[in-house]
Amino acid sequence: MYELKQVGAHTYYIAAPTNIGVYEYGGRCCLIDAGGDSGAAEVILRLITERGWTLDKVFCTHSHADHTGGCSALRERTDCGIYAPGVCASVLRYSYLQPVTLFGGYPMREMRSKFVMAKTCECAELTESALPEGLTFEHIDGHDFEQAAFKTGDGVWFTADCAVDKSVIERYKISFLYDIAEHLRSLERLKAFEGNLFIPSHSEPLTSIAELAEENIRNVHEVAAVIKRLLETPLTIDGLIEGLFVEFGIKLYLMQYELIGSTARSYLSWLSANGEVGCVFEGSRLLWKTVG
Repeated sequence: MYELKQVGAHTYYIAAPTNIGVYEYGGRCCLIDAGGDSGAAEVILRLITERGWTLDKVFCTHSHADHTGGCSALRERTDCGIYAPGVCASVLRYSYLQPVTLFGGYPMREMRSKFVMAKTCECAELTESALPEGLTFEHIDGHDFEQAAFKTGDGVWFTADCAVDKSVIERYKISFLYDIAEHLRSLERLKAFEGNLFIPSHSEPLTSIAELAEENIRNVHEVAAVIKRLLETPLTIDGLIEGLFVEFGIKLYLMQYELIGSTARSYLSWLSANGEVGCVFEGSRLLWKTVG
């Protein structure tokens, strides 16, 4: 774990619970994501200083804490620049926004753990001008408010959480998504990306990403089908969340309720926009049901 591996003339990655990209240029380097906490940051710094590199910048693919938790410690130790796409930069600066938007109100302590809420960190919005020569990015939004995939000059893509490994799909089935429609569009775009190697955040590198992207597209539609089946009998949102936990054998605890609950609402918004589910009022209850 936390092993630095070379995958191109100037491209490396640190194999970790959340893979971290490293792009070297003239004795300096930038990171793509920063690990989940200050402990990960310390290991990352040791690995790059052993190579004699100076950390210049950190580019976060999106705002989730397993990708950004090390940013604050890295900035404190090196004064490196921190960048994230769009509104995700604001989430790094005001990290309480993450559990608040997931829960929909002031979150309980268990919902504010380091696994959900990273330490706040000064962060600038990602732009092309911030990138070193040879590094580019593309938006692959949907999993988060915004999300970026980065391609190095060696033709290596770091694809963040757009497409998750088949083993993750089989284990969890319903993974966190913010905007289902945008996520599906991003997966279609991801299938067409050209490169020598693709490194998702939570799986081994792949020489082609198209098959995995298609597997993720199928999974979204399978989850949607389950939701529509559950809603053949009208349910409250908590009734639907309960049904999903039972259907997929998910263990209930507060952080999982927070994540699955937010994702279930996102599916409802998408299915409602497609005319596949609707809501009805029964007395003082709001119920969701399959249309037709």
